[in-house]
Amino acid sequence: MNPADVADLIESELEDADATVRPARDKHDEDHLAATVISPAFEGQSLVQQHQQVYDALDDHMTTDIHALELSTYTPDEYEEHGGAEDE
Repeated sequence: MNPADVADLIESELEDADATVRPARDKHDEDHLAATVISPAFEGQSLVQQHQQVYDALDDHMTTDIHALELSTYTPDEYEEHGGAEDE
């Protein structure tokens, strides 16, 4: 599954989500991905709950198309406080 398709899937399943998905750093296969997801749906949620929402959005793709996902999740306010820069 290519990164753009993964981002589209996350954005379609999470409220007002903005997802950036790219190949994971130092990985040479296409099923290791890294994602930054910003959504107001994360308000009041623990980090574990936020990540679970993303995994739920990806559903069976997490076991069939994606081997590993490095995940950074933010509410819009947290992302702004973080400096608006994705983890590089």
